[in-house]
Amino acid sequence: MHIPSLKDQVSPEEWQLRVDLAACYRLVAAYGWSDLVFTHISARLPGPEHHFLINPYGLMFDEITASSLVKVDQQCNKVIDSPFPVNPAGFVIHSAVHAAREDVQCVLHTHTRAGVAVSAQRCGVLPLSQQSTFVLASLAYHDYEGVAFRDEEKPRLQADMGHANFLMLRNHGLLTVGKSIADAFLSMYTFEATCQIQLAAQAGGELVHVNPAIVSGVAESMRVQTGGLGGAFVWPSLIRKLDRMDESYKS
Repeated sequence: MHIPSLKDQVSPEEWQLRVDLAACYRLVAAYGWSDLVFTHISARLPGPEHHFLINPYGLMFDEITASSLVKVDQQCNKVIDSPFPVNPAGFVIHSAVHAAREDVQCVLHTHTRAGVAVSAQRCGVLPLSQQSTFVLASLAYHDYEGVAFRDEEKPRLQADMGHANFLMLRNHGLLTVGKSIADAFLSMYTFEATCQIQLAAQAGGELVHVNPAIVSGVAESMRVQTGGLGGAFVWPSLIRKLDRMDESYKS
């Protein structure tokens, strides 16, 4: 599939954001978190226009490139012409989060088996692992209201999320946000690992919970150890890994 490059048609800042977001899509595919074409990762572009980048609906995540990403406004109208459609229903959740969280550049949403499974458990995330303590330091829940295509759900989702960086969508999946694409990705890596570990632990013997005092103090530990789930430490190594696999996402 040939997609003309947009590199000379957008600002250097937008192009770098496109490359990073395309890389994020490829990494989500590489780690097995994609759900065919049915989830989304969005990124806010700098500037007062409130424009966003999102995936072209119908492309698999391992097909997405910097130039194929679609620029839309808050109503999901295309800002730059694209031959690809955008899924307005998929943008409802993302637009709600972006509208309420000016501190957020990236919103990442998945439907993994482990994530959906834990989202269907009444207990939600349990303090069973080191990974879970990072999640529990900034976790919120939103009850399932059906397929998210109604704008009337947005205020409830925004209120439930508040200032959390991890959101468990009950019976639906996982959502993370970050001040950068790198941070949102690393948060999802931690969230997904938390859910996989929990399901594995529940299949075994008696569970041992992390001391609540440790959970309550983990926010500072997270900042010291990883720069606040700092994608700045991990992201360059992920990009090198991706480049060894396939550099076509940069086109």
